[in-house]
Amino acid sequence: MRCIFILHFLFFAFLSLSAQQRIDYGNNSVVGKYYNIRGINMYCEIYGEGRPLLFIHGNGGSIKSFASNIPFFSKKYKVIALDSRAQGKTIDTKDSLSFEMMADDEAALLDALHIDSAYVLGWSDGGINALLLAMRHPEKVIKLVSTGANIWPDSTAIVPAEWINEKNEFDTTQTRNFTAKEKNDWKLFLLDWYQPNISLQQMHSIKCPALIVGGDHDVIRVEHTVLIAKNIPNAYLWILPNSGHATLVEYKDEFDKKADDFFSGRLRK
Repeated sequence: MRCIFILHFLFFAFLSLSAQQRIDYGNNSVVGKYYNIRGINMYCEIYGEGRPLLFIHGNGGSIKSFASNIPFFSKKYKVIALDSRAQGKTIDTKDSLSFEMMADDEAALLDALHIDSAYVLGWSDGGINALLLAMRHPEKVIKLVSTGANIWPDSTAIVPAEWINEKNEFDTTQTRNFTAKEKNDWKLFLLDWYQPNISLQQMHSIKCPALIVGGDHDVIRVEHTVLIAKNIPNAYLWILPNSGHATLVEYKDEFDKKADDFFSGRLRK
């Protein structure tokens, strides 16, 4: 009897895992929809039921960036995963792009979904967006997790070797003639080259609880991540050992649980 039970359990576990693996996050025609947001058609996928949880990806990414995390959170939350302006399936042909613009997009998306407020989880540039969303639209953010974010774009925030590589790319590329895709890629590159420009004083305006995360081998300097956390009134700091920029991938299970504990109020300073 016990063997039959185990076989049944393994069979249904396999079916569940296979179903998850078949989901093409970021290209799921079953749940994917476009929303007219501030002059663009923003692509969004929603998974699960419960308290709303907004996922915001990094520069040049898409909903696919969270493919390994959505299955965990969608069991408990209503996961709202979006493709940010000029990225993924969300097309924006305009020349200008800013983090403030994207934060306003995210607030407008929540309005379009008739969601008053949400938990927010942002990675890299998405972490910057999460901070700005809490600053510009504080009523929209219950709690936020920001991993791999910087608040200014120089070598005091970004590991110098990485910053030098970016400068070399800037110096050698800016005079080229671009295709449409290259023009969009260049716009995204310049976003990180010139922005963000957020002061420590502005960090003080974030009133919601925040979990600030970084890897000890992140491209964002640990000192900078610590500085962000120190200047948010109700912030928790978590530096993951032996981790690079992709903390939520390299430490997927631990990251998911810690973020869930934080959102659920189980995390203690």
